[in-house]
Amino acid sequence: MLEGLKEGPVERAREGTAALRVACLGAGYFAQFHYDAWRRMPNVRLVGACDSNREKAKATGLTAFSELDCMLKMAKPDLLDIITPPQTHFAAISQAIEKGVKAIICQKPFCTSLDEARQATEMAEAAGVTIVIHENFRFQPWYRSIRQALDRKLIGNLLQITFRLRTGDGQGPRAYLDRQPYFQEMPKLLIHETGVHWVDTFRFLVGEPEAVYADLRRLNPVIKGEDAGYFIFDYADGVRALFDGNRLLDHAAENCRTTLGEALVEGTRGSLSLRGDGSVRLRHFGDPTETVLLAAQTWQGFGGDCVKNLINHVVDGLLHGKPLENGARDYLKVIAIEQALYESNRLGMKIREFDRA
Repeated sequence: MLEGLKEGPVERAREGTAALRVACLGAGYFAQFHYDAWRRMPNVRLVGACDSNREKAKATGLTAFSELDCMLKMAKPDLLDIITPPQTHFAAISQAIEKGVKAIICQKPFCTSLDEARQATEMAEAAGVTIVIHENFRFQPWYRSIRQALDRKLIGNLLQITFRLRTGDGQGPRAYLDRQPYFQEMPKLLIHETGVHWVDTFRFLVGEPEAVYADLRRLNPVIKGEDAGYFIFDYADGVRALFDGNRLLDHAAENCRTTLGEALVEGTRGSLSLRGDGSVRLRHFGDPTETVLLAAQTWQGFGGDCVKNLINHVVDGLLHGKPLENGARDYLKVIAIEQALYESNRLGMKIREFDRA
């Protein structure tokens, strides 16, 4: 059992006598996947939705609030799910801790800077509050399948991972306006908003890099940030992880948002390929045939149902004491690496010395 969750409603939920009370802050575009996932979870009761636009909160079908403080007082959640932009995170975490919330899930990017994220983490640790960052790509079924294959040495010793981001949504003056229009105004886009998923995924699959390098550029003049570029992670054993991102180009998939691109994981005895349909295939060295390790299928929710997978992981950790991934303290490393990537691009050089958080 996690520290700070040994008594009260959370303990009763663990014993099956009560539900974990969950409230959500935010009701924007991506929040729909959170609400859907929570509704499919056992031992959970949604007790409120809060958004500055109360009509959006009402549209969730839950008890609606426009002020977080009011929701925390009236709904008394055990867990707060923060699904709002980074500039709201620190205040929301502070209020939740003050009102006795014992667990928080916070969407990425976590806070507005590494310093602010570190302050939020230390504040939560001092209060015995668990924070997990909602970085869900490592919970996509294809990356879990790839990790299992690597652990089983199915391709021998790993030599290189390459991911090609090809979202196909970044061309023309209306790029992103139909779904997430704020993308056009973000001063940092490709890495801060999207590539950061693979900063964490590469860490999940390979570990912490020794050095990083980035080469970023803007192709669509209607946006403020970068929308194409590369980053490379160096590892001590010679392994390299390459992210090749271009939001203007697409890949071979009926829905480019299923995987957002394609991956190739190469080792001394073979390779693993991730296709745009979410399938993972194994090819042994010297053999042109492939074996399907994970078949394409229709997944509910977003990205292989990774939102529910992460939420299920957190609930399982809170109620059964299982180790949690992407805790706030560990996630500071992701922010530090992202910071180093932008510095690398600015300087035009590989960065070996960076804040290890």
